[in-house]
Amino acid sequence: MIRYSIKDLEKLTGIKAHTIRIWEKRYQIVEPARTLTNIRYYTDEDLKRLLNVSILNKYGFRISTIIAMSSEEINRKLIDISYKDSSYNNEVESLILSMIEMDELRFDRILSSAIIKLGLESTITDIIDLFLEKIGILWQTGTITPAQEHFVSNLIRQKLILAIDGQNETYTDNSKVFLLFLPEEEYHEIGLLFFHYLIKKSGHQVVYLGQNVPISDLSAIAALRHVDYLFTSITSSMSGNGLQQLLDKLSALFPDKTILIGGYQFQNVRPVLAGNMILFYSVAELKEFLESL
Repeated sequence: MIRYSIKDLEKLTGIKAHTIRIWEKRYQIVEPARTLTNIRYYTDEDLKRLLNVSILNKYGFRISTIIAMSSEEINRKLIDISYKDSSYNNEVESLILSMIEMDELRFDRILSSAIIKLGLESTITDIIDLFLEKIGILWQTGTITPAQEHFVSNLIRQKLILAIDGQNETYTDNSKVFLLFLPEEEYHEIGLLFFHYLIKKSGHQVVYLGQNVPISDLSAIAALRHVDYLFTSITSSMSGNGLQQLLDKLSALFPDKTILIGGYQFQNVRPVLAGNMILFYSVAELKEFLESL
């Protein structure tokens, strides 16, 4: 069973610890258990209940009204809100609940509704990025299983692949060829698929290799197919030396190619870049680069 501190709940729900304690005493919304050493902790059910309460309370429902609702009533209200609202935090919270409960229909409805209202790019940058950041917190606290992460990742992946397939494949003499891949032991594909979508939308060709690609395979592909740029995204945690060694090896293997890199790993790590490398810290920087080609 997963155990949360009140600070964990504050990070995951956005509800201040002080407010959670008040709601505990006044409304018994959650009832913390205690370890043998008398330390308070909370469960998955407490987390889900607080997420639900947080969303409904933001929409004007009084706490006393919410605690009187059945689980079915709460779920109906949440689904209604997800269709009407454009608040990113509320949609992220709804996606988290759908993931925890493995509710594919609800997750798909929320995601599809966001894409219709905002478009794919804004949905990814404004909602999915924040959702994935929350998933990182859930991983740190041990809340979610690999199955739950794969469940939502595949649903998001399906949306991106559909969007990629829907792009026009008419290329011009100015079109460039991008080789996209994730290095060995890297399996977080959503960011790379989004880059695939942006590159193809900009009128360029993509050779997509996907996850966990050995560096030796890249040399073989590049020998068979002309490419102008190599593009990789690194999300999984790597030691500073391991990351630098990977970049040095890529630069040495492809000295005549421009190597583009991105991913969450570079938010906290600043590697030494070779002269043929470009690091993108944001989607806006990548789009600006594509527009300049």
